[in-house]
Amino acid sequence: MQALVVPLENLTSVLVSTLVFVVLGIIIFALAFLIIVKASPFSVRKEIEEDQNIALAIVIGAVIIGIALIVSAAIQG
Repeated sequence: MQALVVPLENLTSVLVSTLVFVVLGIIIFALAFLIIVKASPFSVRKEIEEDQNIALAIVIGAVIIGIALIVSAAIQG
């Protein structure tokens, strides 16, 4: 994989666009996770922390990875 070389004149615009995409990605990720937590008929925190529900933790982890991949692909274009 080759590194992206950006001229110094364009560095500010590249940094600003990167920051915008990072904030947008975090917002989309947080909204998707909030929807998952609100849609579940039980307390996700209680099930994972207190009841030690490993299956739910694996499912939530898979959802987090899936959302992260979708957001990453959307940002890359």
